[in-house]
Amino acid sequence: MLTPNLSYANLKESYLFHHIAEKTGAYLESHPGAHLYRMGIGDVSLPLAPAVIEALHRAVDDQAVKESFHGYMPECGAPFLREAVAGYYAKRGVRLSPDEVFVSSGASDELGDILDLFDRKNRALIMEPAYPAYVDANIMAGREILHLSSGPENQFLPLPEDGLEADLVYLCSPNNPTGAAYGRDQLSRWVAWANARGALILFDAAYEAFIAEDLPHSIFEIPGARTCAIEICSLSKTAGFTGTRLGYTVIPKELERGGLSLNAMWVRNRTTKTNGISYILQRGGAAVFTEEGQRQVRENIRVYRENARCLMRALDQAGIRYWGGRNAPYIWMRCPEGMGSWDFFDLLLREIQVVGTPGAGFGACGEDFFRFSTFGDPADTREAAARMLRLLKK
Repeated sequence: MLTPNLSYANLKESYLFHHIAEKTGAYLESHPGAHLYRMGIGDVSLPLAPAVIEALHRAVDDQAVKESFHGYMPECGAPFLREAVAGYYAKRGVRLSPDEVFVSSGASDELGDILDLFDRKNRALIMEPAYPAYVDANIMAGREILHLSSGPENQFLPLPEDGLEADLVYLCSPNNPTGAAYGRDQLSRWVAWANARGALILFDAAYEAFIAEDLPHSIFEIPGARTCAIEICSLSKTAGFTGTRLGYTVIPKELERGGLSLNAMWVRNRTTKTNGISYILQRGGAAVFTEEGQRQVRENIRVYRENARCLMRALDQAGIRYWGGRNAPYIWMRCPEGMGSWDFFDLLLREIQVVGTPGAGFGACGEDFFRFSTFGDPADTREAAARMLRLLKK
């Protein structure tokens, strides 16, 4: 008889955002025609940049002509896109070889797939509040998870503690959900800690394009990171690829454990388990890294930053403490009057039709907090901010 992966029995009954969808669906069923102001799931509202659309159209035309048609693509990514990503890093002073860049279908997929490289006996350290997929992917793999809580006392930026022992460490900066971003000195402490113990940092840089202050965009800006870190990034939020799905992973050639090259291991993994990302999507992705593509992407990011400023003004006026919004597309606020985060979710939905994300979904230490995404429609964001201000000042 087939034996299933019994680790799935240790998962929560439903994924956070699926539960939110169920609640909002039930509300709309009982309130036909209601308009919801959605600032929960971090999906973008602006279309792909014109440079990307043009590249996608050209790539479709290529597929219509025998001489320019492309079938299977290289499993690790087309050279033109790997070179474009390496060039993007070079502009920030980070030197990468194109064959250290692996093209993926997005950060979420890669964060789960990359666990193939590590023995289940390795312990994963996950800082909370945390993107729930970090936890769930390791539960599915049957791996022991250590939780490192953070809070206002350390600005949601925990540092390695004396006696802390783990093998895999998840760092997300700028952070989802808190919006907090590590400085160079702080990341240097994590890099030194990982190198001293032979641990490995999985660095989630999905929101690096939103950094406005003088902070690292990449773990590889930190000396020593090439021997202890893998970086995973996505074009979903930076360039609007949530519905198009494209990202990349950086694995330096110096990164070795147990006498094995993790770069070579990932080449072997990808050439076995994938047939590569489509030519059309990779051409669209390469357009993101052109001068015009970067200009257009920054224009969209400016819209989302203005959404953040709008929400922050409302919270300032209401006297609510919050984090994020300045270097990330998320605002992490303390729930008012000691409310639990799901109670606050229900209040916002019921009273002002605003949808956010309860902090409890990001770990136990998120219970007193609430996340807002700034990716919504600007007009909806302004109306939601006005409604929240009126509600919070009652």
